[in-house]
Amino acid sequence: MIEVKSLTKAYGSFAAVKDISFTVATGQACGFLGPNGAGKTTTMRVITGYMPATSGTVAVDDFDVFEQSFEVRRRIGYLPETPPLYLEMRVDKYLSHVAKLKGVARSALAGARERVIEACGLDEVATRLCGHLSKGYRQRVGLAQALIHDPAVLVLDEPTVGLDPAQIIEIRELIRGLATERTVVLSTHILPEVAEICQKVVIINTGRIVLESDIESLTAAGSLEDEYLKAVSGEQPSRSVDAHTTVPVRSTDA
Repeated sequence: MIEVKSLTKAYGSFAAVKDISFTVATGQACGFLGPNGAGKTTTMRVITGYMPATSGTVAVDDFDVFEQSFEVRRRIGYLPETPPLYLEMRVDKYLSHVAKLKGVARSALAGARERVIEACGLDEVATRLCGHLSKGYRQRVGLAQALIHDPAVLVLDEPTVGLDPAQIIEIRELIRGLATERTVVLSTHILPEVAEICQKVVIINTGRIVLESDIESLTAAGSLEDEYLKAVSGEQPSRSVDAHTTVPVRSTDA
């Protein structure tokens, strides 16, 4: 479903992402992990078509992100770290507006809006202004706008950042349900979320992929936390999700 090949993104002389390649299969939930500044958000913005690459290719459902961006956007729902809400709009009006922007037919608009309001638990706040919502509800509205056009792929960038423990549990449960129906790429610093939701993990550090593995194989020798720390410190070899063999980690030097 998602295939990233030799992707590089540079800002002037600084390369935020350096020749990375990985895949996410159809129907798979993939945790995309790494320290702050590792290149996670840049990669996700390129995958979703919000930012051009310097070199390399990205394909979603065999459509090239750069050459066929309209087709890719039809298939992807994206929740950035800060939900893109219009704070002065009511939740239901905002979702209708987003549905129109994403090409939902007028005849299907009301049904799409009600579907995501129910799926994301927004019934009680549907007529409230977005700016009057708690952070937890704003995240729910952010998820709803990502789902309004019923995409096959869901890309979530730190969906529980800044939430309190109860809100984290609520959003985690919501994402777990969504991940049973869609291909999901989840970027988060909360490793238990990945262990509970995802079947695969990709770890990036200083702009390079240092590990790609299925969760079951990765955690056979230890906890996800231990394996993550080894990978970002350079102690752990990368793992091939297909062959279940190890290969040397590529240098993380710029």
